Amino acid sequence: MSSPPFEVAGIVRAAGKSFIEKNRSRWTWQHLRVLRAIERCRTAALGGHLDQCSRCGQQAISYNSCRNRHCGKCQTNARDQWLAARQKELLDVAYVHVVFTLPHELSPLALANKRILYDLLFRASAATLLEIAADPKHLGADIGFMSVLHTWGQNVLHHPHAHVVIPAGGLSLDHQHWVRLRYAFFLPVKVLGRVFRGKFTAGLKRAFRKRQLAFPGSLQSLAQERTFRSFLRSLFRQDWVVYAKPPFGGPQHVLQYLARYTHRVAISNHRLVNFADGRVTFRWKDYAHRSKQKLMTVTAEEFLRRFLLHVLPHGFVRIRFFGFLANRCRKTLLPLCRQLLQMVSPRNVDSIQPKTSSRSVWQCPRCGGSMLLMQRFTVAELNFQSAQSRIHIDSS
Repeated sequence: MSSPPFEVAGIVRAAGKSFIEKNRSRWTWQHLRVLRAIERCRTAALGGHLDQCSRCGQQAISYNSCRNRHCGKCQTNARDQWLAARQKELLDVAYVHVVFTLPHELSPLALANKRILYDLLFRASAATLLEIAADPKHLGADIGFMSVLHTWGQNVLHHPHAHVVIPAGGLSLDHQHWVRLRYAFFLPVKVLGRVFRGKFTAGLKRAFRKRQLAFPGSLQSLAQERTFRSFLRSLFRQDWVVYAKPPFGGPQHVLQYLARYTHRVAISNHRLVNFADGRVTFRWKDYAHRSKQKLMTVTAEEFLRRFLLHVLPHGFVRIRFFGFLANRCRKTLLPLCRQLLQMVSPRNVDSIQPKTSSRSVWQCPRCGGSMLLMQRFTVAELNFQSAQSRIHIDSS
C-alpha cells in the first residue's frame, strides 16, 4: 500500500505547538507525550539504522519509530506479532462478533474517569456474556472470548465501546462436551443489553460509594449523592445498545477479522484527505445513513482535540481475555476444548496469516531482496552525518 499523502504527524508538527499553548491547562503530561512521540516518529530525532540488501547490496538509512500505541504508523508490526501469537488459540468453530456500547450520556463521566469506567466496561460486558451463556435457557455453557476497547466513532469523537470476538459455543457446565449454538444467533441482544446496563450501573454505584469517581467542571453536581442516583435512574430510560453479528468463518477467517480491530488508533493516515490553511479533511462513514462515505472538515486544533480524547491511561490494557481464554484458565481449558472438538492439534491453523500482515523484513526497493540490519545510529551520529552532507554540498 502506498504511503498516504497526509499524516497525523504532519498535522502535529504544523499545529501542535500553538494547540498546546492555547490548551495547556486541560491536557496532562501523557497527552503531550503522545503528541511529541507522533511528531518525532521516524525522524532523525529518534535515531536510525543502516540496512543492506542481502541480494544486490543496496543500502538505505531508516529512522526509528516511536512505538507509541497511539501512533498509527507503529501498529502494523505489533499487530502482526500479536496475531501470530493468537494462532495456537484458535478453535475449529465459527466465531461471533458482539459490540457493547456505552450511551452517550456517560461520555463526560467516562472522559473524567477513563481508567475506572473503561475497566468497568470490560468487566460488566464480560460478566454479562458469561452469565447469559451459562444460563441453560440460552446456551448452558462456559464460553471464552477476547475483548478490545475502542473509544472513538468514525467522526473521531468520544464513543467508548468494546468489540468482543467469541468462539460460537462453549464447554458444557460439567466440562464433558462441547455445546454448539442452538439458534442462528449467539445470545439474545435484548437480554444482553438489559443485563449489561444493570451490571454497569451497579459498578458505578460501588465506585461512587468508594469515592473513586472524579467530577470536574460541569460534572460537579453529580458529586451529590441524590443527583448521582437521579443520573443513574435516567440511564434506565433507554435500551443500551448491544450488537451481535451473525457467526462468521472459522480459524481461516478469524485472524483477518481480528486484524481490523486489535491495534487500531482513533484515525489512520489513510483516512486523511487534505490538510491546508489550518483545516483537516478526512473520510468517515455515517452509520446513521447506511454507512455512507462522507467527508468532514475541521480546524487542525479541533482535529487534535478529538484525537487526544482517545489517549488511554498509562499502562491500561485495552485487549483482554475472559472465560476459558483467560490467562489463569487458558493452559488447561484450551487443550480440553480442542479435545472435545476432536482437533488433532493446533497445526491446522499454524500456517494462517492475516491478509493485512506485512512481511517480517523490509524488502529492497530495487530487487525485492531482504534488507538486513547492518548498523545502528544515535541521534548525534545522524546529526553529524547530516552536517557533513551539507558541508559537502556547499563546497561543491
